[in-house]
Amino acid sequence: MYDMAKKLIYIVEDEKHIQELIRFNLEENGYEVECFEDGETMFEVAERKKPDLFVLDIMLPGMDGFEICRRIKENYELKKTPIIMLTAKNDELDRVLGLELGADDYISKPFSVREFIARVKVAFRRQADSFENDIKRVSVGRISIDFERREVYKDSQIIDMTFKEFELLKLLIINRGKVLSRDMLLQKIWGFDFIGETRTVDVHIRYLRQKIEDDGNNPVYIETVRGIGYRFSDKEA
Repeated sequence: MYDMAKKLIYIVEDEKHIQELIRFNLEENGYEVECFEDGETMFEVAERKKPDLFVLDIMLPGMDGFEICRRIKENYELKKTPIIMLTAKNDELDRVLGLELGADDYISKPFSVREFIARVKVAFRRQADSFENDIKRVSVGRISIDFERREVYKDSQIIDMTFKEFELLKLLIINRGKVLSRDMLLQKIWGFDFIGETRTVDVHIRYLRQKIEDDGNNPVYIETVRGIGYRFSDKEA
């Protein structure tokens, strides 16, 4: 449910070569990156521009990584932002302390760049899943979807839907305004066994339009983005 290319990552690391290694590889994978050598400077910037992920070295001048982690979790605006702890230490007590303070993951130096990127992606995936699980009900125009009861309404009238139709509508409406590719929808709703069978998505989109649109041939809610996939409109219907 998120656009990786727009994700902003703050790195707090005082070793320049580590900073540049991380920055280069994250940017190569489509992320935006800002680096800091100390926590004080990072917090000054974070007050104006909130990141989507923190990567914190533990051994830092002044405020160490544990203290930065603690302060992030005490900050109302930042506390739900994922944190990856990065350190040269390979001490289990450090690992436990970081996790108890609220860090989402812990990577010891030296580390594999591929593993590091994979951990970043996992952190964002967990965040997206948590966000989706926190949502109970969403209303857009004349359409309302109750995630707990698994019910969809149009003008307060319940709409009968299959399991796959509901999951597809849920994914689209949670990502309202964002273009979701056919392959992404196929993977998330049907799984890897269906990869390449994008017509399955098109058929279900047609069924959904017949149920929630006034005119399935002129959709207001579910828009087709030619050559890519679909988007649930963020315009008021």
